[in-house]
Amino acid sequence: SRVPDIARALARLSLDRGGPRDLAALGAGLDAARGVAAALLRQGDLPDELREAALALGRTDPDLATRLSTTLADELPLLKRDGRFVREGFDPALDELRLLQVDSRKVIAQLQARYAAETDCRTLRIKHNSMLGYFVEVPQAVGENFLREPWRAVFVHRQTMSDAMRFSSLELGELEAKIASAADRALKLELSIFAALTEAVLAQAEPIKAAAQALAVIDVAAALAELAIDGGWTRPQVDDGAAFTIKAGRHPVVEAALKRQGQPFVANDSELSAAGKGRDGRICLITGPNMAGKSTFLRQNALIAVLAQMGSFVPAQNAHIGVVDRLFSRVGAADDLARGRSTFMVEMVETAAILNQAGPRALVILDEIGRGTATFDGLSIAWAAIEHLHEANRCRALFATHYHELTALAERLDRVVNATVRVTEWNGEVVFLHEVVPGAADRSYGIQVAKLAGLPPAVVERARAILSELEKSEREKPVAALVDDLPLFAVQMRKPAPAAAPPAGPDELREALAGLDPDEMTPREALEALYKLKRLN
Repeated sequence: SRVPDIARALARLSLDRGGPRDLAALGAGLDAARGVAAALLRQGDLPDELREAALALGRTDPDLATRLSTTLADELPLLKRDGRFVREGFDPALDELRLLQVDSRKVIAQLQARYAAETDCRTLRIKHNSMLGYFVEVPQAVGENFLREPWRAVFVHRQTMSDAMRFSSLELGELEAKIASAADRALKLELSIFAALTEAVLAQAEPIKAAAQALAVIDVAAALAELAIDGGWTRPQVDDGAAFTIKAGRHPVVEAALKRQGQPFVANDSELSAAGKGRDGRICLITGPNMAGKSTFLRQNALIAVLAQMGSFVPAQNAHIGVVDRLFSRVGAADDLARGRSTFMVEMVETAAILNQAGPRALVILDEIGRGTATFDGLSIAWAAIEHLHEANRCRALFATHYHELTALAERLDRVVNATVRVTEWNGEVVFLHEVVPGAADRSYGIQVAKLAGLPPAVVERARAILSELEKSEREKPVAALVDDLPLFAVQMRKPAPAAAPPAGPDELREALAGLDPDEMTPREALEALYKLKRLN
């Protein structure tokens, strides 16, 4: 935290765009760098990368940091042309010129007091601006007297304002020349000191660059170590295989946000490792309602892969990841109207890039492909995309969708597996459990989510009625027949289509629970009710 950006300061100085603060930043950074190196080397056994970084910090010139700190003042201007950045006592000649400037200010004050007394004008002021230099300013009425004898011989009229007049004098002009000379000579001397310091810094440019890079390495390692300790992260296994096994993985950003709210993050497993012969990973097809956590699950696995390959511990109980050569992500909704691209067009362009470029070692996450167009169009595109990922790209992939028809592909494509995000209903309300489990969702719970979002009750009820009619009209069309009719890659069905589940009858256990009122029950009644519920189960 005490190390400024020394690489940026060095670059500015090398381009002759630096100022006193850049020199001070380099001095502070080099001084702190040597302290960091000493602290690391005292630890003894270090990883090779950190040991090399510590040694690089130790190769900087300690005299340079000392010279910068002893030369530069504590309070520094932004620009070198403003002067007064050299510490007092560093150069006796500079101190003499500064003393002359200070004494001149005292003389100016004394001259103003004398003029005010001689002219009997208590409002007389000696001021300065860049156009006139030093001048005497008096009110308009007093200025008229200065135009007559005896003051006409002392004061020379320079400017008339609306309510004041300005004059100069021979004595004031001579004093201004002395002050200007002292200021110019002092600034010239300071600029020569700045040039000498810059030359000394640039002579050490390579060691300073190496130190900046070493500090970056240490900073990243320290930050990742702190995250690993505070978040309970574990060391992943990374090799050149096709494995992708994550146990109890978590999304680091969402987990941190929930932690601040005092809520736990529900960890989930992920298995995309190659199945059977070859090095081709699985495609996991994830269904479930909105708000259940599908997008979070996709992104957390991609983040864990990135963290593992950059040398970090990962937010998981354990992880085994074969090297991912490219990570492709198609999530969210965005348009590019300035280039004539709608939201759906942007989605298709990104999907096309994935299908055209992903190889067997890639990791692909796809969220809701085909949802930006008509239902059958979108379903067809998503269907064909999964088949292409399976047969042509042959990569590890996570594919989240609301098209439940796609889950039938797991029956004909050997590397496609289904997963769903668990939810439950309680008193007509949907409860998100955020658990990813094998299987397929039976429905999307979109109307329940719309109700949670605050849609008017009339709209929600009308949507329920329309959904009931639509489901009734589609109930006679089994998905298995659709799968069999579209053999894009001529893959044989491996299992018969699952039989339709019998309609559910009344739930006696839930009805009995709904009839209980714990606040009105005695302990004996509560115990009897518990035995009754046990018999129903």
